[in-house]
Parts: sequence; C-alpha cells; structure tokens
Amino acid sequence: MTVPQRADARPAAVPAAPAPEGTPGRTLDFALLAVAVCGVSTSAPLIASIAAPALAIAFWRNAMAVGVLSPVALWRHRAELRGMGRRGLLLSICSGVLLALHFGLWLPSLSMTSVATSTAMVTTTPMWTMVILRMRGHRPPGLAWAGTTLALVGVLLLTGIDLSTGSRALTGDALALGAGLAASVYMLLGSAVRRTTSTTAYTYVCYSTTALALLGACLVSGSALGGYDGRTWLKIAALTVVAQLLGHSLFNRVVRGLGPSTVSTAILLETPGAALIAGLWLGQTPPAAAYPALAVILAGLALVILADRTPST
Repeated sequence: MTVPQRADARPAAVPAAPAPEGTPGRTLDFALLAVAVCGVSTSAPLIASIAAPALAIAFWRNAMAVGVLSPVALWRHRAELRGMGRRGLLLSICSGVLLALHFGLWLPSLSMTSVATSTAMVTTTPMWTMVILRMRGHRPPGLAWAGTTLALVGVLLLTGIDLSTGSRALTGDALALGAGLAASVYMLLGSAVRRTTSTTAYTYVCYSTTALALLGACLVSGSALGGYDGRTWLKIAALTVVAQLLGHSLFNRVVRGLGPSTVSTAILLETPGAALIAGLWLGQTPPAAAYPALAVILAGLALVILADRTPST
C-alpha cells in the first residue's frame, strides 16, 4: 500500500480549485495521475519479490529517498529548514516515526498474506482518518459513516476468509490494518506541518527520521543491511524510484489541480493494480472468495473519500 505517502506527502499550500474540464493542465494532471497509480501499484509486488529482510527494505527505501532529496533540501531549502520552528520540527519528527511504524508493520505483512489482501488492508487509511477526526470533535457526514461501516464489513469478511487458511495470514491482515492506522496519523501530523512548510522541507525531515528509526529497528532485530546480490539491490532502487519518488511525488504534483478527493479515490486503484501485477509476475492470487470482500472494502473507502466533498458540521 497501500497509498498512498500509503506513503506520502501533500503540498504545503491549500489545494487550489481544480482547473476547468478539458484544459491542457487538467489533461496533463490526469496523465500524471495515471502514471502515479501505476508507480505505487508496483510497490507491494516488488517488496514481496525482494530477497531481503522487510525492515531492511523499508530502511533502504527511505535512506535512498533521503539521498536523492538531500542536494535540493540542503541547497535550496536550507534557510527554511533552519527556520521550521520547534513545533514544526517536532511534528515532522513524530510524523517520521509514524511512517517508520507504517513501513515496519506493512512490509512484513506481505510475506504473510497475499499482496491483494495486504494492499486492501493498508489502504483503509481514509477510514481510520475519519474515525480519528470524529474522536477529535469533527462530525463527518452520514455518507462517511456508511462507507466506514461498509469497509469494516469487507475487512471482517476478508479476515474470516484468511482465518480459514491459517493464523499466519490473519496475522498479516492485522499488521496491514495497523499499518493503515499508522499511516492515517502520519498524514494528519503532516497536514499540520505543511500549512507553513514546503513539501521538500517537510519530507526531508520526515524521511530522515523514518530512515533513522528503521535503522535502529534493523540493528535491534538483527536484520541484515547488506550482503545482497545485485538483483536485490536493483529491485530496492527500483522500489525507491518508481513507488516512493515517482509515484508519491506525482500524487503531490497533481493534487493541487485535481483536488484531494479525486487523487485519494485514484489511490484506491492501487489494490487491483497490485493484485494484477502480483498475479502476472509472481503467480500470486488470493482465494476466489476474497474478491467480493476486496470489492466491499474498496466501495466503502470510496464512499468515505467522496463524503469529503460534503462539508463537515
């Protein structure tokens, strides 16, 4: 998952109103959105195919992203990084820790359950975000609650199917759900920082924190950080470029023109996209009974996202 930043920064400024239908800018945004969906859809299948510890994959994915961002962040955004302020810096660090937790839970789940199931569970982020906002006093519209209920029914159906296949698959489901919850808190913290901080400055601090947290987790758990063959390193590099930098960066690029609801709805296509790639490339397909449950989850999440268009009271 995923997601998006599943993985993923948003612009610092409030998204501008979508461009009129049929304008060249809007057409380009939709083309870039399609590329971004294809990019993030490769994430889960790539991770499942990499012969390296899950925590190490998560570490290198973020460490390589920091390496790519460093020249821009330290040269063009140096003054902004120095002037982030205590609150912005603290929230960015907390966001990075939550992102590390997201990766630390989700990546191991891909070796326990199917790519399709894990991706569907981790993309429940909009549902968790709505629940957290409700706990903070917001009143989401009825359509959002209907979507949450429908998504939960799909989750229960899917976990019931996985329970019949063994406890390992059920553990993978739980890890992916936890990863979705961690991602929702990560995005809420990040949205607060990005009101006053650029995407580059925020993601640099966030990804750096994530890499350091995952490095600590690797050292504590004894996960090997090297000794891989060239094919494994190539896949990790591809994961960083295609899924993290290209996929999520393009989501950040088009959200201002298309609006957050359109982009968030498109991110749901990661589940069928990842399932298709996993089926064709890895020969991995979930049980036939799982497909209706997957459809119910996606339908519920779509309702939650569409309810975003209705003003909260």
